[in-house]
Amino acid sequence: MDKDEIHLRRLPAAAPWGPHGDSEFHGVDFLPDDLSEAPDETGMRVNKKYSCLPAEEKGIHIINIRAIEDIGYDQHESTLLNSLSKNPDADCKYGLYFRDGKRKVDYILVYHYKKSSSGRALARRTHHNDTSARSTKQDHPLPGKSVQLEMGESEPPADSHEDDKRFRREEYEGNLVEAGLELEHDEDTKIHGVGFVKIHAPWNVLCREAEFLKLKMPTKKMYQINQTHGLLKKINSVIQKITEPIQPKVAEHKPQTVKRLSYPFSREKQHLFDLSDRDSFFDSKTRSTIVYEILKRTTCTKAKYSMGITSLLANGVYSAAYPLHDGDYEGENVEPNDRKLLCEEWASYGVFYKYQPIDLVRKYFGEKIGLYFAWLGVYTQMLIPASIVGIIVFLYGCATVDENIPSMEMCDQRNNITMCPLCDRTCSYWKMSSACATARASHLFDNPATVFFSVFMALWAATFMEHWKRKQMRLNYRWDLTGFEEEEEAVKDHPRAEYEAKVLEKSLRKEHKHKETDKEKLTWKDRFPAYLTNFVGIIFMVGLTFAIVFGVIIYRISTAAALAISSTPSGRSSVRVTVTATAVIINLVVIIILDEVYGCIARWLTQIEVPKTDKNFEERLIFKAFLLKFVNAYTPIFYVAFFKGRFVGRPGDYVYIFHSFRMEECAPGGCLMELCIQLSIIMLGKQLIQNNLFEIGIPKMKKFIRYMKLKRRRSLDHEEHVKKKQRYEVDYNLEPFAGLTPEYMEMIIQFGFVTLFVASFPLAPLFALLNNIIEIRLDAKKFVTELRRPVAVRAKDIGIWYNILRGIGKLAVIINAFVISFTSDFIPRLVYLYMYSENGTMHGFVNHTLSSFNVSDFQAGTAPNDPMDLGYEVQICRYKDYREPPWSENKYDISKDFWAVLAARLAFVIVFQNLVMFMSDFVDWIIPDIPKDISQQIHKEKVLMVEVFMREEQGKLQMLETWKDKDKKKGENCNNHSPRLSRSHSGSLSSCHSYPLDV
Repeated sequence: MDKDEIHLRRLPAAAPWGPHGDSEFHGVDFLPDDLSEAPDETGMRVNKKYSCLPAEEKGIHIINIRAIEDIGYDQHESTLLNSLSKNPDADCKYGLYFRDGKRKVDYILVYHYKKSSSGRALARRTHHNDTSARSTKQDHPLPGKSVQLEMGESEPPADSHEDDKRFRREEYEGNLVEAGLELEHDEDTKIHGVGFVKIHAPWNVLCREAEFLKLKMPTKKMYQINQTHGLLKKINSVIQKITEPIQPKVAEHKPQTVKRLSYPFSREKQHLFDLSDRDSFFDSKTRSTIVYEILKRTTCTKAKYSMGITSLLANGVYSAAYPLHDGDYEGENVEPNDRKLLCEEWASYGVFYKYQPIDLVRKYFGEKIGLYFAWLGVYTQMLIPASIVGIIVFLYGCATVDENIPSMEMCDQRNNITMCPLCDRTCSYWKMSSACATARASHLFDNPATVFFSVFMALWAATFMEHWKRKQMRLNYRWDLTGFEEEEEAVKDHPRAEYEAKVLEKSLRKEHKHKETDKEKLTWKDRFPAYLTNFVGIIFMVGLTFAIVFGVIIYRISTAAALAISSTPSGRSSVRVTVTATAVIINLVVIIILDEVYGCIARWLTQIEVPKTDKNFEERLIFKAFLLKFVNAYTPIFYVAFFKGRFVGRPGDYVYIFHSFRMEECAPGGCLMELCIQLSIIMLGKQLIQNNLFEIGIPKMKKFIRYMKLKRRRSLDHEEHVKKKQRYEVDYNLEPFAGLTPEYMEMIIQFGFVTLFVASFPLAPLFALLNNIIEIRLDAKKFVTELRRPVAVRAKDIGIWYNILRGIGKLAVIINAFVISFTSDFIPRLVYLYMYSENGTMHGFVNHTLSSFNVSDFQAGTAPNDPMDLGYEVQICRYKDYREPPWSENKYDISKDFWAVLAARLAFVIVFQNLVMFMSDFVDWIIPDIPKDISQQIHKEKVLMVEVFMREEQGKLQMLETWKDKDKKKGENCNNHSPRLSRSHSGSLSSCHSYPLDV
């Protein structure tokens, strides 16, 4: 008989074993435990290494069966031998539990396998290794794995690459079992060619890993949270009543008056923790985190390549690894679960007006994702006052547009101001009154209230950062994350798969040359080519962005010249608006395309650097992606704000590009209106198309493609269609979680739009607020319904994103100072009002900002082809600049008015920047980072923890003293009675001294 064969002897049906009390399993009777200890009677070989049941259920440790048809049992293709239920799908809640219906599935590994054409399971090829007993054990498949049908069947031809993957899986899964995890296979699924490994972490493993990871768990000790008193308590109660309709109906969101004291889990101090319900002591999020840590730590070492789960996934040994969702989120008969509750109270557009149940989000997805949504919620709330002030500023501009003297002068046709041509030859002279609409619209965004709004938004950004720090500390206290730095240092990040592969390649190369086997690591010399590629690649991408912006500038200039030829007056008057709008749309399309391209390039550049840990990889990726996307999104806006109209030259001496294209000028009312158009279209377009349309459309399209592929691959067997999908099959069809970097990135870019150029677009916070209300629910719906459940990651802050936000806030002060000073007409108006105005009003300001030019000084070939277009001969035309008139001695030289205005502009930048930054730092200083009540509660927790341990030590000392006293008294009694003891009492004497005196 083959060494892998197992003799089965039919037993009476009443043999009591197994968790359900019956011995029958699909028509096959197994031996009870007491008989399994006689191998010569039963001929049974059990592989204890792959045993996946507790000790009390050893009766189903059967691993491999040969010639099973001899006892008249027709085995199904993928029989699960450890299933004892008549309706296994009902007992296991359709994949949430093992087949026994008791052990919860904590993690899933997915792999692809090839089936033979006849539908039989792929034969398992035995791998022998005489030098390793462990390898012999690995030859047995896990419970539930496919086995051969007949002893005499020949193995179907198998691909060596597939065999290698299968051998790696067997070794890796064997190591997982040695680490204490319990596994169960399932290849009999509706997804053909895909197998699933269900993983369960038993109690002893959970306790061991929780102690190793220093997870804070609630103890039995409960204490009262400090409550407010007096007037503050009444105010809080009133606020709670008012906000009750917008509070989510979630137990975790209700205000708590008591809190359990938390302490890092320790197996030696289990008596401190509330273990009344072991099943719920470690929730599903914590269980999956523990299993994932074991998966990362466990390796398979075949081919000298130490491969953890990340390496196995990267090499295709496994195709996916993920924890399961808690259950279904829709349907009438769905059992209540956290996922369903999140879908109803969080991931629904109908509850957009409610607060987020952040505690439940953290409980389900972990601290890192919980902090992202908490930050997004705080950011959205802070946009409400910014939006209100922005609306007031905009309404102020609307209310005062008819009182604005400069725009009234520009619209007054009686002034008869003739302007110089906007282009050579084809463009003719034009009346300033034709730009009346642009001048009036510019006042909506270029008025004294704009300066106030810029100062307000700078202080708003500082207040937002301080508010978030305080909110973050409250969450750290509530989520037991205080003191997390020490824990973070205690558990080091595991090396990434690519880093391990690179180190292996280097060590093999060195071993081949020098016969050395010392552990290698990557140095800067190994990474120098990657660093050089990164530098050259980033410079090239930034140059490409500048080149595209330059191309759009050429388009604007050439299109403006072409439209100026139009003979209709209406066409000529709308040239500037048409050119600006079309150019911005082109910029928007290019930005959206390059955003996706730059995201892929940033990831590739980071990958070739081969960072050691996931944390290093994420930080480097964020830096590169943010740099490229920042340049891509803001370069067109920077051009309009600071470069357009600055290097034009003057009539008769214009600056040309390629000797034929004149640099474009700003409108008579200034470039601020064009900046507003540029900013609003790019911001709204990115939010509408990239953030919302792509996030909704692309996942649904991917889901539809996966559905069609599965439909084509699915068998026409009726049982396959009737059978309900298991939970892990449903989750496998979801989109894998790709990290929070894209989510943060789009919000950071939006934060830049809101703060950097807010002086030109006061309505930016309002549009950001409307977008974020949708964005929160959109992201929530995606996480709950569209994505596989991510592994919960502990984090106490938002990481590098906070530093980026602070940098943008500081940069916003500088940029807004320059926008107000150089882009708008705020400073020239002040200078005119206090230095040149004759009556202390703005009358004459427009004429003051225009210089004169004698048309006889045009260069040859640049004068208008139709000089009589206005119906009269033009001798002098005007242009916007501070230059000497043609009748001056130094004609066309820069006038002293220019230097006066420039000095005022630079002075304003210095004063504005220092004043606003001082006020921001003052806000930062006056608002403490840690709320006073939270610092008191943290101190109270430390004191209570010390008291708990002091009482425990006192109890131990009292118990020790009691034992010593009892022992001493017993010894004294024995000594007192010893002289009177006779030979018949020698037994009692010996019993006196049988108790040890030294405790």
